[in-house]
Amino acid sequence: MTHPLLDLAPLTAGRFAAIERRVAALLATEHDVVITQGEALLPLEGCIRGAARPGSTALNVVTGPYGQTFGDWLRDCGAEVVDLEVPFHTAVTAAEIDRALIDHPEIDFVSLVHAEAATGNTNPVAGIGEVVRRHGALFMLDAVASVAAEPLLVDAWGVDLCVIGAQKAMGGPAGVSAVSVSPRAWERLAANPSAPRRSYLSLLDWKQRWIDAGRTALPHAPAQLEMLALDACLDRVETEGLATVMARHASAAAATRAGALALGGGLTPYVHEAPDAAPVATTLRAPEGVDASELVTRALDADPSLPLIAGGGALASTMIRVNHYGVAATRAVVRSSLAALGTALGAYGITVDQEAADEAVLETW
Repeated sequence: MTHPLLDLAPLTAGRFAAIERRVAALLATEHDVVITQGEALLPLEGCIRGAARPGSTALNVVTGPYGQTFGDWLRDCGAEVVDLEVPFHTAVTAAEIDRALIDHPEIDFVSLVHAEAATGNTNPVAGIGEVVRRHGALFMLDAVASVAAEPLLVDAWGVDLCVIGAQKAMGGPAGVSAVSVSPRAWERLAANPSAPRRSYLSLLDWKQRWIDAGRTALPHAPAQLEMLALDACLDRVETEGLATVMARHASAAAATRAGALALGGGLTPYVHEAPDAAPVATTLRAPEGVDASELVTRALDADPSLPLIAGGGALASTMIRVNHYGVAATRAVVRSSLAALGTALGAYGITVDQEAADEAVLETW
């Protein structure tokens, strides 16, 4: 019995390397790119465990839950950690980063999330990268949610370790991810005796067995279906045009924000200022006295396919996320999501203006 997902010809080293080059072009980087065979938490943890060690000091910027996770990993590695915690309804500024680095000149590593889909904010990486470069620290960026949704210029911004995943704005698979590694990041990893080696977390293994060996033989069997899906989603992004993909996400975010405000009923943007709002997801604060999880459940009753979810953890009762990324970054999805939320609010006896919300989406898109 044949099946389109089975009995495929082996993925060659040449095809694998070609996909790496396409990812590098997407990131606007000349740095080495490693495509890791797992979800993006794999290279994120690999970067931190490779770069951090006892005696190092890290500035960990916390604008959402992933920043909190990075701090835990850094401490596990024995690094001293300076947490710069920013309210989730806003973004960190380059000036705040600069002050932290001046106050702690021993900092040699900075970790930052570009866009926090979980909280709906995005951080100004270009200015931050300039500050980090000036202080000489190594700069790691989690761009899993931002890649293909907003500008991402790895080399121009001075990013040493940039991790991406394809499952959000790129509309691709979650089972593979990638990281770009600058020459000085490789030096940092190689000089760290605690960096993972002979490990699934090891970037150094990929450098030794794949990059330095001329990319002629893969070090292990690749995740073939996920690699082919990654190649296909890169095709789709290139066919649509990266600028067009990013514009579509920006329109979805602006329209969702405007539509929610016009809908009324006490639904308000969680991120206060529009420039701080991520293009991949709009977070909304539930009306006073309404549980966000219950509201989302009611909204999904009519159409469970809508990209609506309640906030995670402590935010579950107050935050609603509209995940308008990838194929969901369309005007139709935004309109349907707001209509479902309006209907759910009406079930609470809350007056909303569905017509105004729809007009706001159409005018803003």
